[in-house]
Parts: sequence; C-alpha cells; structure tokens
Amino acid sequence: MRVGDELEAKIEKIVPGGWGLAHVPDGTLLVTLAAPDDVALVKVERATSRVSFASVAQIIDPSPVRVAARCPFFGTCGGCDFQQLRYDAQLAAKVEIVRDCLRRIAHIEADELQIVASPVEWRYRTRAEWQVDREDRQVGYFKCGSHSVVEIGECPVLVPPLEEALLALRAAIKESAKAPAIRSVSVAAGDDGSISFAPRAVGQLLPRYGQQPREISRTIAGNQYRFDAECFFQVNAHILDLLIEEAVGEARGRTALDLYCGVGLFTLPLAKRFERVIAVEENRAACRYLSRNAEEAGAKNVEVRRSSVLAWLRSGPMIGPVDFALLDPPRVGLESETIKRMLSLAASHLVYVGCDPATMARDVRKFILGGYRLHRVRLFDMFPQTHHVETVVHLVR
Repeated sequence: MRVGDELEAKIEKIVPGGWGLAHVPDGTLLVTLAAPDDVALVKVERATSRVSFASVAQIIDPSPVRVAARCPFFGTCGGCDFQQLRYDAQLAAKVEIVRDCLRRIAHIEADELQIVASPVEWRYRTRAEWQVDREDRQVGYFKCGSHSVVEIGECPVLVPPLEEALLALRAAIKESAKAPAIRSVSVAAGDDGSISFAPRAVGQLLPRYGQQPREISRTIAGNQYRFDAECFFQVNAHILDLLIEEAVGEARGRTALDLYCGVGLFTLPLAKRFERVIAVEENRAACRYLSRNAEEAGAKNVEVRRSSVLAWLRSGPMIGPVDFALLDPPRVGLESETIKRMLSLAASHLVYVGCDPATMARDVRKFILGGYRLHRVRLFDMFPQTHHVETVVHLVR
C-alpha cells in the first residue's frame, strides 16, 4: 500500500490507541475514528513495512454502534476520538484495549474485566490544557496528528465554567495589543465554578478572574482538596469517589505509601486506615497543598516527602515493613529502577493506578516477575468520548 491509496475495508475491532483494525489483501490497516463492523472507504495516510495508517474517506455501511458526533470540531480537533461510538460501545472497546495489553504485554489472560461507567458522558472535564498559536492568536487544542492549533467555539466535554473561560481567553488574546507570550494554558475548575489558570501571565490577560494561579477546591468522598492549575488533579470528579473506593477499599495496617501522590487524592483516605502514611510528590505546589489538605483533615499521621519517587527510593528510607503501597505514576509509567527498588521494599499489597494500558501492562509484568500475584483489575471510564481509560490493579505477595 502507498500513501494516498483508497480502498474498501471492514473494521474488525478497536485496538490500543483507539485505532480501528482492518485486514485487506495488501496488509494490515489501522484506521482513525472508526467503529467496529464499519465498512468504509479508507485513505492511506502513512505506510510502513508492517502496517499502514488510514483515515475514513467514506462510510459505505455504518456499524450499528456508530453515532453522529456531538462536537462540530470532531475529526479536526485532536481531543476526542470516540465520539463516533455509542457510549456502551466505548466502554466495550476500552475493556478490549486493556485485555489486549494485558495479554500481549503482561502475558495475563483477563477474561472477566469490569469497567465502571462515568456517571456523566459529557460536560465532565474539570481540567484542560489549551494550546496557543501566538502568530495567528488562536486558542484551542492541537489538530489530529499535528502540533497546529485548531480554534474551537465550543467543547462539549468541558464543564460550563471552563468553556466560558476558554471563550474569554480567546477574546482577550485577540484583543490584546501585542501577541501573547504564552504557548499553552493549564486550567482547572473548582466545585463552585471558580477557575485557576497557569501560567501566571494569564491573570494579566483576564483580570476578571483575579490573580493567578488561583486556589480552588473540590470535595471528594467527604475530603476537601485544595489545589491550583499548576498541580495535577484528575479530570473527572464525578467518578473519583468510586475510584478511591476501589484503590483504597478496606485496606488497613501500620504503614502505607502513597507515591506520585499529587495533592493527596488517595493520601487522605489512606490516613484514616493506616497508622502512618508516607506521601511522596515532586511538584512543589502540590506538596504545599498536600500538607495543607492533610492538616485541615486532621491527618497528623501523614508525612510529606517532596522528592521524585526514584530519588526518594534511592535515599534508602528507613520505614520498616510496608503493608500497602499505592502508585499513581504519569502516563509513561515507572522506571525499571523504581520497580526494582519497590520490589526490595516488598509491600504486602501494591495498588497500581494508571491511565495508559500499555505502560500499565509493562509495569505489572515486571512486578509479577518480581514475585507479586495479580489479585484484581478494574477499569474506570475517567475520559468519556476518548480511548483513554483509568485502570486500578491490585497485586499481592
């Protein structure tokens, strides 16, 4: 197959990365924005010796689970790639994506995976990152497969206060006397609709929102979390109480570790169940909020360590036996040395929370080879309308 070729293909299933898989006489195709059982005319956009990547040029016979996308920018904006699927089909595809990664990468057959649906399918995102084209003064998201900015007039996955802030920022940049100095904007919304922006320069463009980054808060499962746009916090507050319940559950004991802990989403629940909780986080602002959140919650048994997780493990912390360790790493997963040092700590119960099925499966495989046993895997649809999925894995010795 060559770039530019158009051919008819039937989509067999959705595979990791959100691609539609199809086999044709000339090879294997991965098709964007497809639905299982679509019959489509597809155009080859990129070809390699093993697989070709294609886009849908025309739907010949639509899948029974294909629906019309709600967003007018779908297919151009790179933010969502599952709006063409009915919601139950999105959930089924995510289960198959995780099952595929566990089988191929972790060598685990997971026949009975369960996924927890998001209570809301739209208007759920309370955090976002917007891109700024300084030359054309446009604000939006990256276009599909590029670093060009597509300016959008609405975003149906954002909570309304964030969409309002997006439109206000776009207007302010266009009206500014000089081109903005910022290339991207991180933004988050609190329970009361208050908005936090980063970097600080956004506050100068939008004085109506006050000095930035502004402190906001969310209450999840009875705990209050203060943070701002410079800190990581999960994007879908509607499902977080269920995520915490699965990750922490009824675990109890003497010592627990919360690694990559952010502002303490799991730290505060752990503090109610363990005598001692050591929370490790590298981000300075997040550590400041974590200490405050723990203090306001009366969690005097929380010890905050501002450090990268690997540096903290390398320091040889004298913490004694570890009953429970929770790891919530970034999308790239864990360094091999981090896993090796975690194996040396030999926590009785290890929980891995991850948003990338492939890196999760890679890391879980290493823990199993190091002596852990898979106890349970559960999925959470943190990101409706996209192929992304949050996974909670329980490992025990």
